[in-house]
Amino acid sequence: MDERRQDNARQEALDYHEFPRPGKLEIRATKPLANGRDLSRAYSPGVAEACLEIKADPATASRYTSRANLVAVVSNGTAVLGLGNIGAAASKPVMEGKAVLFKKFANIDCFDIEVNESDPEKLAEIVCALEPTFGAVNLEDIKAPDCFIVEKLCRERMNIPVFHDDQHGTAIVVGAAATNALHVAGKRFEDIKVVSTGGGAAGIACLNMLLKLGVKRENVWLCDIHGLVYKGRVEDMTAQKAAFAQNSTARTLAEVIEGADLFLGLSGPGVLKPEMVAKMTRRPIIFALANPTPEILPDDARAVAPDAIIATGRSDFPNQVNNVLCFPFIFRGALDVGATTINAEMELACIDGIAKLARTTTAAEAAAAYRGETLTFGADYLIPKPFDPRLVGIVSSAVARAAMETGVATRPLDDLDAYKRKLDSSVFRSALIMRPVFEASRAADRRIVFAEGEDERVLRAANAMLEETTDVPILIGRPEVVATRCERAGLPIRPERDFEIVNPENDPRYRDYWETYHQLMARRGVSPDIARAIMRTNTTAIGAVMVHRGEADSLICGTFGQYTWHLRYIREILARDGLSPVGALSMIILEDGPLFIADTQCHDDPTPMQVMETVVGAARHVRRFGLTPKIALCCHSQFGNMDSYTGRKMREALALLDARQPDFMYDGEMHVDAALDPDLRERIFPKSRLEGVANVLVFPGTDAASGVRNALKMRANGLEVGPILMGMGNRAHIVTPSITARGLLNMSALAGTPVAHYS
Repeated sequence: MDERRQDNARQEALDYHEFPRPGKLEIRATKPLANGRDLSRAYSPGVAEACLEIKADPATASRYTSRANLVAVVSNGTAVLGLGNIGAAASKPVMEGKAVLFKKFANIDCFDIEVNESDPEKLAEIVCALEPTFGAVNLEDIKAPDCFIVEKLCRERMNIPVFHDDQHGTAIVVGAAATNALHVAGKRFEDIKVVSTGGGAAGIACLNMLLKLGVKRENVWLCDIHGLVYKGRVEDMTAQKAAFAQNSTARTLAEVIEGADLFLGLSGPGVLKPEMVAKMTRRPIIFALANPTPEILPDDARAVAPDAIIATGRSDFPNQVNNVLCFPFIFRGALDVGATTINAEMELACIDGIAKLARTTTAAEAAAAYRGETLTFGADYLIPKPFDPRLVGIVSSAVARAAMETGVATRPLDDLDAYKRKLDSSVFRSALIMRPVFEASRAADRRIVFAEGEDERVLRAANAMLEETTDVPILIGRPEVVATRCERAGLPIRPERDFEIVNPENDPRYRDYWETYHQLMARRGVSPDIARAIMRTNTTAIGAVMVHRGEADSLICGTFGQYTWHLRYIREILARDGLSPVGALSMIILEDGPLFIADTQCHDDPTPMQVMETVVGAARHVRRFGLTPKIALCCHSQFGNMDSYTGRKMREALALLDARQPDFMYDGEMHVDAALDPDLRERIFPKSRLEGVANVLVFPGTDAASGVRNALKMRANGLEVGPILMGMGNRAHIVTPSITARGLLNMSALAGTPVAHYS
């Protein structure tokens, strides 16, 4: 069975690389090339202008070419993963994979370059000759000690960052893991004894990094396949190993492991025996990083040291030491400030950023990617997961700051906070567009009640609210369930201590709530018994009653269930005093910016008056995002060319808008392509009152609006913010079951600002 699984896994890996097209990379144009004019600018004669600018000032290559965001991943294939010297061509899948990781995690473009050259000095000459093409070089899978020579020569001769990831990337992630392991163990770098196995590039780099972090050189004991590296030893010695030679008569790992606080293994399987672990100190820290089989398996280590803190290089054990936590983000920061090198200060800043991030609350996106794992800081969670979206903002900005402070940045940034926000917006696509909303919400302390308070997404949103806003979350749910799920999700928040909770099964306000609901609904067929039952079971109705009574300012519901079911109770309880649901507005964030769609939920077949109210409401809410509304009334008819039902409806809505004389841009009725293509619109209907590209599309019914919304989400990779329930004075919003924790945080920010603020 195991053999069959291995065969299947092997074939799946090969199929992944071969289909639907060979390899893992492609090149795409970033500028239009649709006509002769584009061609003349992209190539001859227009390209000459950029060439001449760069000739006059080579630094302008970062303005006119992709060089400032382009990294070379270079290998000669002499030390590939655990495969050894397999040659340059066989290393190409690995280098392509490295390029994919650069793009995925930090949006850095890469060329993988595999070189048939085993002489380190000649390889260095080849790499140095590539400097005009690249903003940085990542050396990869070059055997020791050749890698030391190549990197040294390249760093001396090149004026761009050169980084051997096998050395420094591993050292940085080990440094971050060690920082937090010592934090958990209650120990300090300057006090610990370190025993290491493996005198290769990664092992030596890790030891040098530990020295920078405070470990004393005399407390480092290095062993290799021949035993302890000691003074006077001549067998298989290098200058790098000799720097750690001990003046000792001990010769074996078993002799020197006694009293060790940290074991650092970058060697081979089974090197560290359980009886050796038993000789280490209390709470031993064991980094068994050999792949695929570590120096000791975690269960074997814990059999003799149950309190051991363990990291490996494998993804199926906690604390995987993975270079992807480092290299995309250190290069991102270095490239963005035009760094001439990656120095020790930048590496230490990277370590600090990674380590601090693990000690904070886990991101909802990381928790979703690693469902089933406990991502709470401690012995089993020392470093963040690679898919934690906060890495790029925190780590890259720390690296950029260090580069600027140490004088190696040729393009220093004026505002590091703005730079971090930009990085965050590259992974949290809603971050940039939501910024005005979050800033406005901080000026108003509002109480936001969540109907589905036991949902993990709600719990993460509530935690983020407490960290990022001044709003107060109120959760409806059973306290013991909420507390258990907070703990399971690794969230520090707890009911009553950090947020108010309403227990539908046993709350002292129960009588007040059902009597209030009965008073509102008594003449709509609701008896006291029905009111009591609803206030025990219907969390949306409970939240709406709280808003009605002034105990909360806004309700967010809808993480499960049908939209119109929730809307019924919001209408019954909160649609009074001039408030009524006008329509639902969804903002879809696309690659080229946001597009608003309405009405996606409320009115299956709205009247012309309801369409007009939807348009007015949409304009008001679009301004909340700091945008100027440009609204198109869309249907199958186009500027009166069809006497259809929807065409007549939209023309009547247009007339109602004209009579109202609103202060925003709108026009219709028109097709969606005419709304989004000004040139097409000009040909069909010259001098339209709508200028440029519409950013709001209003449809004659929810079927069309919801269909466009879902198509953009699923096929155009659109990210939804909303739906925003218009017409309710921000007293309630109904989300959809597909919403994420980040989406709920966005909705809480929208709910956290009175709509009057934008009038």
